[in-house]
Amino acid sequence: MLTLFTIPKSFNGHINVIQRNAITSWTQLKPRCEVILFGDDEGVAEFAREVGVTHVSDIAKNEHGTPLLSSAFTMAKALAHNEIIGYVNSDIVILSDFIQAVAKVTKPFFLMSGRRWDLDIKNRIDFIDNWEEKIRLAMRAHGCLHGFSGIDYFIFPRTLTINLPEFAVGRPGWDNWFIWDSKQRGIPVIDATEMITAIHQNHGYSHLRGGWKDWLQGPESKNNFTLAGGLTQMLTLRDADWVLKSDGVHRPSFPNLLFSSLSRFYMWRLILAVKRNVNNILESFFNLTHKV
Repeated sequence: MLTLFTIPKSFNGHINVIQRNAITSWTQLKPRCEVILFGDDEGVAEFAREVGVTHVSDIAKNEHGTPLLSSAFTMAKALAHNEIIGYVNSDIVILSDFIQAVAKVTKPFFLMSGRRWDLDIKNRIDFIDNWEEKIRLAMRAHGCLHGFSGIDYFIFPRTLTINLPEFAVGRPGWDNWFIWDSKQRGIPVIDATEMITAIHQNHGYSHLRGGWKDWLQGPESKNNFTLAGGLTQMLTLRDADWVLKSDGVHRPSFPNLLFSSLSRFYMWRLILAVKRNVNNILESFFNLTHKV
């Protein structure tokens, strides 16, 4: 029914814990999904063999050695044995409602995503009876629903034409561009937040040499923004055309319906771009001064 793919980081430290939790949760879905792991980082091949999923080591990289999302998307579409494909970040635990939600979408072409829940998970999940119920309880007690930019998965038909620029994985900007590009091409963008529980396991940025600052302001992040065409070509789930509910897809309610319509106009996106740029500067200043 569904093929899921991702590009994991090296399986070290806390990243090892959360990636094992995340990808193992995908293998628990019923009916069982095809899962493809891309990349040759430490531990990826070994973990793929351990959980019985497909591994593809040969993936295009940029000059910094970071895998390119365009390469993974192209290969995943070619390798997938199912008509519906999902890219999921390798730190996202997904629950059984994922499959149920995908089955509700009947549009021939679409791009579906949803906001994530942020939750501290320090240890390995014990995937035994009632594990899903336990993590839902923890999410309700301690989790936090991320804002409209908390985009960590995309679901789409295998036949959907996708022309991703050479975005670096694990750096910001590409997901927002993906939503903008889809809307520009008339592909319905669906917000599945109400129907899909996607749990982001909170983590630091020690896997990057410059930490959080490198993730936000490093050369690869800046290049992603350049490839995207700047903030005027970046949208969030606030701009989705449709919302998935228990009885199918519906137009968003006000005011998101207004935002969805306005996002088609450059001047509105320019206003948002100025606002986001100011927010990024303030956020960067706060984090840098807070660490001094």
